[in-house]
Amino acid sequence: MEGFLTKDFLLDTPAARQLYHEYAASMPIVDYHCHIDPKDIFEDRRFENITQLWLGGDHYKWRVMRSNGVEERFITGDASDWEKFEKFAQSLPRAIGNPMYHWCHLELKNFFGYEGVLNAETAKEVWELCNDKLQNDPAMSARGLITGSNVFMVGTTDDPCSDLAWHKKLAEDTSFKTKVCPSFRPDPALNIHKPGFVEYISLLGKTTGKTLETVEDVCEALSQRIAYFDENGCRAADHGLDYVMFRPVSNQEATAALRKALAGEAVTREEAEGYQTALLLHCAREYAERTWAMQLHFSCKRNPNSRMFAALGADCGFDCIAVTDSCNATYALMDALEKEGKLPRTILYSLNPADNEWLDTLLGAFQSSEVPGKIQHGSAWWFNDNKVGMQDQLISLANLSVLGNFIGMLTDSRSLLSYARHEYFRRILCALIGRWIENGEYPADMAFAGQLVQDICANNAIRYFGL
Repeated sequence: MEGFLTKDFLLDTPAARQLYHEYAASMPIVDYHCHIDPKDIFEDRRFENITQLWLGGDHYKWRVMRSNGVEERFITGDASDWEKFEKFAQSLPRAIGNPMYHWCHLELKNFFGYEGVLNAETAKEVWELCNDKLQNDPAMSARGLITGSNVFMVGTTDDPCSDLAWHKKLAEDTSFKTKVCPSFRPDPALNIHKPGFVEYISLLGKTTGKTLETVEDVCEALSQRIAYFDENGCRAADHGLDYVMFRPVSNQEATAALRKALAGEAVTREEAEGYQTALLLHCAREYAERTWAMQLHFSCKRNPNSRMFAALGADCGFDCIAVTDSCNATYALMDALEKEGKLPRTILYSLNPADNEWLDTLLGAFQSSEVPGKIQHGSAWWFNDNKVGMQDQLISLANLSVLGNFIGMLTDSRSLLSYARHEYFRRILCALIGRWIENGEYPADMAFAGQLVQDICANNAIRYFGL
């Protein structure tokens, strides 16, 4: 029987162990998509206790607690930080098979040196150990956690109207070596059918000094902000879509939909899709000009629990996988851009794992010599970044495309401890390739296989994003 979370955790063959320990473990982390606040990095934020660092804003942990019947006041409510941590500690042991169990213990081990297991009996011990280190160890600040995790690059997620002040300050600070790059997230300008759209178009207009009355006006404003982001080190954009749409319309039709929405009238699905398609095509062309990567995240059902949405608002851990038909629209969108010679580097993420195979066949239809793996199937996303989900994504990518050009893992997290997820991914990757080698499915050329692993861990992403 294997011990829990040993140095060979998940590494079930000699080849896997060699690949991980000799090649993967020491590679830098390129966390090209996350939700860390750049202000926290610049100010080198410190945390009073483990709850502030660990539970604040972590939807994964909140879902575990809710699934164990924990009252909401211990999750997002007014309970004390200790009470919230204690409730989580009581819940975690029941989450067997959930990646949270592995992630949490990797984080406790890697950052706090805790070798035990977290449960109701050890909660106080862990609480005191973690808090003592957070309060007294200089390396447990935001910058210390990033540097100690060997992070080469952090790609934050930023609103087009942001002045990027904290990114500018970080770029000027030569004492901090990790690259912190903004990423352009224009969802509010595209979401013509969602609450807050009118207010956001007004904000975009004020930010750019323009009156936005036509789709051309909005496109021009976004172009201005894209240029500003580019000047400040942006290497990627990100679009969070309910589903991928492709409904080409004239500028006059897109403007009619815009004016209807600005007047407070509801737009039809067809009108919304026409407007969104116009802006998506425009932005993609701009990204291609700057060799940015365009990330498309889709097939997420947002806020299905209307009672809890009314009580807590969005982004509180109630989102789910959606079954959408994004396949034909994605093909058409990419074909339209390819015909113009304006298809940017593109990373596609579906929250529905049933989409793996069509995504992986799409890649081969739109690759180019611009960069190996120009079109990417993004790392197993959100509900899929568990052991099985990662394996399935890697196997599908290997079966139908070229795994060796994959740009690897990201955290998609708000937590500074989530870099342990890169270790989790690397162990799963090495275990998979190690089994192929042990089974005689790939040559036992460990130097070459090790280089392949290192490329997937970091080198491919460094090349892909021009870092």
